[in-house]
Amino acid sequence: MNDWIQDNSFVVIVGLAVATGVFLFAALVLAVLWRRARRGVSRDLRDRVALERERLDLELELAEQGSRLTIVRELHELIVHSVSVIISQADGARYAASADPQVAARTAATIADTARTTLGDLRRVMDVVRAGEAQAGPQPSLSSVRELLKVMRDAGLVIEFVETGTRLDLKQGTELAIYRILQEALANALGHGGEGTEVRVSFKWTDHGLEVLVDDDGIRAHARREGLDPNVEAQQRAYSQEDDLAALTQRPTGRGISDMRQRAELFGGVFNAFEVPGVGFSVSAIFPGIQRAPSAERR
Repeated sequence: MNDWIQDNSFVVIVGLAVATGVFLFAALVLAVLWRRARRGVSRDLRDRVALERERLDLELELAEQGSRLTIVRELHELIVHSVSVIISQADGARYAASADPQVAARTAATIADTARTTLGDLRRVMDVVRAGEAQAGPQPSLSSVRELLKVMRDAGLVIEFVETGTRLDLKQGTELAIYRILQEALANALGHGGEGTEVRVSFKWTDHGLEVLVDDDGIRAHARREGLDPNVEAQQRAYSQEDDLAALTQRPTGRGISDMRQRAELFGGVFNAFEVPGVGFSVSAIFPGIQRAPSAERR
């Protein structure tokens, strides 16, 4: 046996080297897969914890809002009944006035008492509504955009923000709609593109309007995370004219897209969203005729 090993030492050495190389390569592959799986598990765990926290908060909020709605509904039924009583008493007083003024006077006193009770119920309804609004907290506006960008950067996006023109003083509802569109667009970029996705947000103000544009490179970001060259990947993927036309003409669907479109159209805006082949996603909301807020409505 030893003689055979000595006679074939070169073959043995080569075989051991090959076996060692295969073993090291397999160990490296397993280490990479294990590390990637561990990152995925950690990310999934963080996502589940965040979703569970959001679910509990929503359940508590829905329970409280449900209680408020029950109170409002019960008070509403009492108010409807009281108004019905007031109407019937007023009709009776009108007919009794000509025959017996004293009856009309007593009826008027009853109407006044019922109206006072109804007014108290209405005030209680308003108290419940105000309590719900106070708990909801102040709504965000365009002054909160930079805070939103910071939050999304901390979540993993790489954001460039460009603003040109003179900012208009808009009504609160318009500012809230623009803020929510931007918030949803950034959330979609993070959800579909993942960490490291580069996003360019631009606000272009004109004399009477605003153009909001959000472009991300989610497809390229995915290639980078996989250790691939996004430029090479884009070149290797051939897109036909039909693919480009579909990307520009087909309207993406989904709850987030629908919400953004509805918010834009509610304030006279034009919303558009489409995939940029080989790059990522683009969202635009153009408000060509938004006006400055009246002085009485300015914050």
